[in-house]
Amino acid sequence: MIKRIGLVLSIAFLMILAVEAADKTDGQVKFEKTTWDFGNIREDGGKVTHEFTFINEGSEPLKITDARAECGCTKPEFPKEEIKPGESGVIKVTYNPLGRPGGFTKVVTVRCTGNPGKINLKIRGTVIPK
Repeated sequence: MIKRIGLVLSIAFLMILAVEAADKTDGQVKFEKTTWDFGNIREDGGKVTHEFTFINEGSEPLKITDARAECGCTKPEFPKEEIKPGESGVIKVTYNPLGRPGGFTKVVTVRCTGNPGKINLKIRGTVIPK
């Protein structure tokens, strides 16, 4: 009886491990840079944009599932299609300085199916008033 319980628990444990392994991917996201400094920008000069380039260094495709900024003045755009191993992609981050004089640091949180599953991209700079 004890042997049967041990066998059942062992099988259940192995099944849990198999399910967890199936949920993970071997996509490896690697960004060239995770921080960008715009330096001094003019408040009345319009929106500024930076493209954060990344590559999938893994053996499986990866997908960017979400990219969110901490406020409405910063807008991220990300590829909707899977990124195959060895291919690259871009997260485009646009900042609107209008009405925001002074220094700024903004964070965009990127989530993906690869490793790591969460990456923070930062932009910063100083807005020169009109």
